Amino acid sequence: MPKLKIDIKPSLEKLDLMTKGLVNGKFMGNYASTFKGKGLEFAGYRNYTQSDDASTIDWTASNRSRRLLIKEFIEERNIKVYFLLDSSSKMLLGSTDKLKVEYAAELIASFSHAILKAGDLTGLTMFSDNIIKNTLPGNGMKQFYVISDNLTDVSLYGGKSNIKNAITHAINTFEDNAVLILVSDFINIESFEDELKFAAQKFDLIGIMIRDPIDINLPEGTGQALVEDPETGERMLISPNKLKILYAKETKKEVENLDRMFRNTGADFLPLSTDKPFAKELINFFKRRSLEWK
Repeated sequence: MPKLKIDIKPSLEKLDLMTKGLVNGKFMGNYASTFKGKGLEFAGYRNYTQSDDASTIDWTASNRSRRLLIKEFIEERNIKVYFLLDSSSKMLLGSTDKLKVEYAAELIASFSHAILKAGDLTGLTMFSDNIIKNTLPGNGMKQFYVISDNLTDVSLYGGKSNIKNAITHAINTFEDNAVLILVSDFINIESFEDELKFAAQKFDLIGIMIRDPIDINLPEGTGQALVEDPETGERMLISPNKLKILYAKETKKEVENLDRMFRNTGADFLPLSTDKPFAKELINFFKRRSLEWK
C-alpha cells in the first residue's frame, strides 16, 4: 500500500519538552490547563518554600495572610483530543519540500505522540466531501501507531472538501467538552460560520490553518503560468507578476477574516506555513493559551 513520507523525529523532542514543561513548569502545573474546562481543580493554599517556582506565588492571598502562599491543585486527567483533518485534493499541493498534507500529518502525529505520552486520549477523523476515516480516541502507543498508519495511507487522500459536513459530524458524534482541533488550509470553502459557532459552544475548538507559501504569495516569474483547480480540474492562464500584489492583498484579507471568525465564535486560530517548522509555533501558541487562563 502506498504511503506518504512523514518524519516526526525532529518535532517529537520539542513537543515532548512542551508537555513536560507545562506539567512541571509555571503553566498552572499541567499542560491540560491550556484546554478550556480541563486541567486542575483548586485544592487550597500552602506556604511557599525555596524549592517552589516564584511565579506560582498567589500575591493576593499572600498579602491578606501576610505570608507567601501558593495554590495547590488536584489534577484532572482524561482529556480527549480529536483531530479533524482535511484530506481533500487541495491539501496535496506543495512548492516546498513538503506537501501541505505531509506537513499536517507530521504535526498531528507529533502532537498525538505528546498527548498520549502525557496520559491523555486522542483520535483522528479524516474528511474530504465525506468522512473518510474515523479513529475513536484511545490511549497508549498502540493508538499512536494506528493514527500514524492512517495519516500515511495515500488512499485516504483526495476529493473535494466539505468542512461544514465534517464539523456537523463532530457536533453529532464527539463528546461534549472534548478538545477539537480542525486542520485545513481553509481555501475555496463554503461559509461554515454557523457550524463553527455550535462547535465552539460544545468543544474547546482550535483551528490550525496550514498553507503553502504559494497560497499566500505568487512566486516571482516572467511570462504566463497555467494554474489548475485541484478539485474541479478547471485551468486558467495567468500572468503572475501582474496579479502578485492583488493576490497577496486578497489572501492576507482572507486569513484575517478566518482569524476573526474563529475568535468571534470563542475558538482559537493558529496559521502555519509549510516553509517554517511547526513545533516552535505550536509551543508558543499553547503558552499563550495557558497564560490567558491563569
